[in-house]
Amino acid sequence: MEWVESIREAVAYIEDNITGELSINEIANRVNISPFYFQKGFAMLCGYSVSDYIRKRRLTLAGSEVLTTKEKIIDIAMKYGYDSPDSFTKAFTRFHGVTPSAVRKEGAMIKSFASLKIKFSLEGGYIMDYKIVEKDSFKVVGVARKFKYDSAFMDVPFFWNEHISKGKLKDICGMYGINIDENMSGDEFQYIIAEDYSKEKDGIEGCIVKEIPKFTWAIFPCYGPASISLQETNKKIFSEWLPNCRDYEIAAGYNIEVYSDPKGYEKGVSDKNYYSEVWIPVKRK
Repeated sequence: MEWVESIREAVAYIEDNITGELSINEIANRVNISPFYFQKGFAMLCGYSVSDYIRKRRLTLAGSEVLTTKEKIIDIAMKYGYDSPDSFTKAFTRFHGVTPSAVRKEGAMIKSFASLKIKFSLEGGYIMDYKIVEKDSFKVVGVARKFKYDSAFMDVPFFWNEHISKGKLKDICGMYGINIDENMSGDEFQYIIAEDYSKEKDGIEGCIVKEIPKFTWAIFPCYGPASISLQETNKKIFSEWLPNCRDYEIAAGYNIEVYSDPKGYEKGVSDKNYYSEVWIPVKRK
């Protein structure tokens, strides 16, 4: 349960310091999780990014103060991290659907985003297939781009769609989706659409060669449409497997998805029998 408990402690720390400076690195360090896996795990467990959670909580509290106090709107804006009335009004209106002035003058309705209460629940046993494999370092070749954790859920699929729509699968087939944050710190990571290295692919314009270090990997099979099965498996890794695994913990800032050739399935990656895998580097506790 240690991992989920750490997320719960992180939420408590955010709530206690909601009007102060909150950086991902600081929050992650408080609960002894690397920023890389803290952000990934938080999103998997909670359904949104750390920064999105902080933003929604601040706007909720700001809305309450606009509605129930006589504090100046500029002072409320500054309290919750906005450096100008204009930026605060834009963010406030996007979230609440009305301007701060409308709330103050007209008593308009506002939205509330409640703080997270992470609880352990006993729902019966579960079965999650996995295997532990020691794998030597190996090279891949592919196209890479850096992404912010906050927008990765939208931006990475767009990266794939762009790769496919431009006919780039003939150059890089997309056997792997590789998520790398070697320092496990900061607010961004490198993502590579890749395949196994080969000399004929070395030197393709816009491609890089990357060596994946030797690791012990926990490998989780995924069955069914890729967009659903991979998401569900990742969520189970962070909500079930990691919190309950007595022998292993995360070893490094890598996360690899491995895809079967969609040509082998009637409906490609959307086929009910489509097979893929999630690889997580681990080490013994």
